[in-house]
Formats: sequence, C-alpha cells, structure tokens
Amino acid sequence: SAVGRGPEVPFRSEAYSISAIARGKELRLTLSALDPAAGPPAQDLVFRFGMSGSFRLCPAAKLPRHAHLCFLTRESPPRTLCFVDPRHFGSWRLGDAWQPDRGPCVVSEYQAFRENVLKNLDDRAFDKPICEVLLNQKYFNGIGNYLRAEILYRLKIPPFEKARTVLEALKEQERRKKDSSLTLSKKVKLRQENPDLLELCHTVPMEVITAEKQLLDPEHSDNYAAFKNWLQCYLVPGMSSLRDHSGRTIWFQGEPGPMAPKGEPRKTPRKKSPQLKADPEALSPRVTPRALKQRRRVAANPPKSGEKEEEKEGEADGPRKGRARGRSKVTAAPALPEVPPSVRRSCRTSARRSKGETGSP
Repeated sequence: SAVGRGPEVPFRSEAYSISAIARGKELRLTLSALDPAAGPPAQDLVFRFGMSGSFRLCPAAKLPRHAHLCFLTRESPPRTLCFVDPRHFGSWRLGDAWQPDRGPCVVSEYQAFRENVLKNLDDRAFDKPICEVLLNQKYFNGIGNYLRAEILYRLKIPPFEKARTVLEALKEQERRKKDSSLTLSKKVKLRQENPDLLELCHTVPMEVITAEKQLLDPEHSDNYAAFKNWLQCYLVPGMSSLRDHSGRTIWFQGEPGPMAPKGEPRKTPRKKSPQLKADPEALSPRVTPRALKQRRRVAANPPKSGEKEEEKEGEADGPRKGRARGRSKVTAAPALPEVPPSVRRSCRTSARRSKGETGSP
C-alpha cells in the first residue's frame, strides 16, 4: 500500500512459506522460498502493531480497508494474508533485529523479564507511578493499557503508587518463595495463591493468548462480547478513570494513590438512563412569554449575513445564562416548539391592553 508505514519488501518468489515468532509487542515474519537453491534468500520483517494493527486472512478479491502489506496464496481462488492497520500507528522494518530498547518478553522470557526488573530498581524510571512504569517497554515488554489495568485491579494496587515502593516489596516475597525449608508443592501453592505483580504480568496475558480465538477477533461480535466479559476493570462500568502524566487513561477501583495527577477521577457510567429514549418530550423547553418576545425581536432584526459559522454552532448548543449584550441568540430559536397562532394572538392582545389599547381577540 502506498500509505503503509514501512519499506518496500525486496522479496519475490513464486512459492514460499511464512513463519513467525513474537517477542513482547513485536512480531518477526520470515519469508523463505520453498526451493532455496532457485529462490531468493530468506527475508525477515519485524512488525509493530500500534493500537489497531492486525493480520487477517481473507479472499484476495475482497481486501479489507487499510490493508498495507499483502501476501498472496497460490490456491484457487487465491487468498491474502494482510497486515491491516486502520490508524496507521503500526509499521514494519526489514531485518531480524528486535528493537534494542525493549526488555525481555513478559510471556516468552518470563524469568529474564523478572530478573531485569528486580535488578534495576535503582533506575530513575521507577520513580514514576506504577501504572506508568508498566507501559515502559524497556522493563515490561508486552504490557499495554488494558493489561496494566487488569493486573493492578486484581492485586488491589493503587495505580498512582510509586513503582519502586510496590516492586521493592517483591524482593522479600522472592526470598520467602526460595526458602529451602518449603517443599516444592508448597512453593507452587504459595505462588498460585499469592501471585505478585510480576507473575501477573506473565499469567494475565497468557489468559488472553490461551483463549485467543474467543477473545481477540473483533470481526465477530460474539467473540468481542467474550473479551468484554473477561475484562474485570478496563472500560468496565462503575470503575474510575484518570489520565496519567503521559496522557493515557488508566481504569481502577478505589483510591488512585499518592502520585495521582490533579483532578477528580471520572466514574464510568453503569448504564444509560432509559428515560431519555422513552420520554424525549420531557427535555423540551417550555414556551414562556419572554421566549416569545425574543422570537418576535429576532424576526424584526434578522442576523447579519457575515455572522461566523462557529458562533452559530456554539449558540445552538443550548441556552446561556443571563442576557447576552450585543449578540443575537437567533440560532437557539429553532429548538423551541412551534407556537400556535392563538397563543401569539393572545400575547399581542395582552401587550396592547397593558398600554391601554383596545382590540378584539
């Protein structure tokens, strides 16, 4: 695709295979000719998915929108393996090298990941809140926004607690779990009953991977519903949310923690009120004599043709408090219900009588 965020792939082969391996938030594809002697040398591509990137296998005649890189099959009719990225945040690069600033994978390299975190707690990166450090791919390669919310929620850890404070406590837990007086079965039981934060950084993503077909297919509403049911905190009604210092939204329950940014947490609404749909008329403004007088004044003094469009839209959003001097509120008038002629005649009659005039109704 001309708009894909990646280089042209210098690989041409009539028959080849594709293999893949993942590490954290990166995926490496290897393209290999089925006949190595006659075909080109193997080509590696490393993908980053951004927020919306994914691979889809679909008929070649029905490519999805935003398919930025396509691999054709030889069957009839042919199918296409597509790298699809609606938001254009994803990318690929040539070669087999992982990004150098990413740490061990939380899923496939758990022990190395754990050691990398605990031996580097003096790093200034851990001066930040734990919710922000969990997105630092140098130490938590593979953890994203919804995973950090689920992990902290299960452990009842305030998201804006200092990361070093949370992780330093794991060193003592590490010592107890390695206690030579405990049998292997007791150590396993201790880990299962009291998992720590680093363990959940491994097991929670594994839950999603294990149930991938049911949880991660946005094309099927039933599968997406299963994913929503799996979530315990992220986007769940009744949970609170705050924007962290990087601008990302964190969902949580309870107190945010001592390092929370200023501002009150927002509550995720539980359900929309059915009254808005059942009785829309209840929200209509009442017609008052003052509103009628404003309508007559507007009719007598139409707005200037040079009025800015954005001002019209802003005034149409709803009534303003107080009297606006020097500005006409003409665009709010259509929101009022139509006034019957009899009401208009009655108001004019009342106005004349108040000035001592006579007239027939």
